[in-house]
Amino acid sequence: MNRTEFIIAIAIILFVAFCLGWFAHWIISRFTRVSQSDLGEFDKMAQSLHEAEETRDQAITYLQQREAEMTNQMSQTEAELAAAMDGLRAARHEAEELRAYIERQNAAV
Repeated sequence: MNRTEFIIAIAIILFVAFCLGWFAHWIISRFTRVSQSDLGEFDKMAQSLHEAEETRDQAITYLQQREAEMTNQMSQTEAELAAAMDGLRAARHEAEELRAYIERQNAAV
């Protein structure tokens, strides 16, 4: 085998390898190609995901606002309860003083 025959054999082998590679690529791209209906479905799924995320964010915001309102209302209620308890304590003390005063007046008569 002389030099020319060797070069031709190598060229044929490289050409066959190129053809096999191109054919393999064509087959793979044929099976993995995304159709237009799949792209449409992907777009719908992306839109639905985006809407779900927006709804979630709105729900989180609403819950945070509601929690702040409820905390504020609870603080006000606790303050009112403390004031009522102080008033009740003062009224009981005053009633006890009045009872003692009445008893002293009745005992003096």
